[in-house]
Amino acid sequence: MIIKNYRRAVSLFPCAGITAGALWLMTSVPAGAQLTPYQQSYFNGKLGDRVEAATILGGDYGIGGGAYTTSGNNNSSANITVNKFGGMGDIYPIRPLGDLGIGWQPQLQGSMGYLTAKNNFHNLINGGDTSENKTFAIQFGGGARFWFNDNFSIAPTVMGMYGHSENTYTAVSPFGLANQAEASREGLINWSADTWTIRPSLNLQYQYTWHRTIFTLSSEPTYFHTESFNNSSSTADFNGDSEMWANKIDVDYPLGVELWGHELRTGGYFSRTDLFGGLESGLNTHDYYDVHGRIVLDFLGELWKVKWLGIGVSHLWGGSFTGWSYGVDAAFRF
Repeated sequence: MIIKNYRRAVSLFPCAGITAGALWLMTSVPAGAQLTPYQQSYFNGKLGDRVEAATILGGDYGIGGGAYTTSGNNNSSANITVNKFGGMGDIYPIRPLGDLGIGWQPQLQGSMGYLTAKNNFHNLINGGDTSENKTFAIQFGGGARFWFNDNFSIAPTVMGMYGHSENTYTAVSPFGLANQAEASREGLINWSADTWTIRPSLNLQYQYTWHRTIFTLSSEPTYFHTESFNNSSSTADFNGDSEMWANKIDVDYPLGVELWGHELRTGGYFSRTDLFGGLESGLNTHDYYDVHGRIVLDFLGELWKVKWLGIGVSHLWGGSFTGWSYGVDAAFRF
């Protein structure tokens, strides 16, 4: 079981500004009038994608947490912090699946996280205003890994996720003060919503050991379907669909050197993750890359179920962001 607890410093460029757009919509809506179908559709799509992306970013174990800084096209900037703890793991031993010549083992996955995003607007329209989004999410599920030989395996899994998101808008500009009440009545700002997400996934893995070095190739397409309930906004629709496809190569290398009576191991991975649907729109990028390095101490057979324990560092970059992550790198073998 791999457990991760990371902080990440990342710059995402044109991701902020949905709340500024919400107040911009109010400039064309006379007092007491409703949004036009086009305006409502536009806002629903943009806000729904942001909320779905924030819920996945805040709660899904496959995307690391951290501290983000953003700047947007509407002369706005945002500070985003994700505190997250979670992981996944295969439970040993591998059992035979009847007489099929296939081995199998249960797999468990889980994660919980809390995301805060505070937008600060600097433009001439609503300069000085702030918009703060908070999202709490928790997920759990599992499945099984099936071994067709000593190297190749697949792991179909299903997870469920609950998320709670809320927005608070603080107006100080003349524009914001003049439109805040109407925007609140329309549910464009100062809203809250609960969501549930279903997350089926399929991990394909090929593992090869050369001497004592372990090479692992994996590919994992994942689907997210999100729906809302207990939605305080009469305008916003928080339902959505997203896909994520991660491809990774991982190398684990024993150094043959001991520290405090435990062998040092090093290694890391290189991965590319493609995003589709609400995730692509909400994070404003189609793909991102992740290069990760780690240095750990081998505890296998010496400390309960701990396989290794150490630190890891990652560098990430994509179409709209770049940055670093760091934190605890731990693995358990059950």
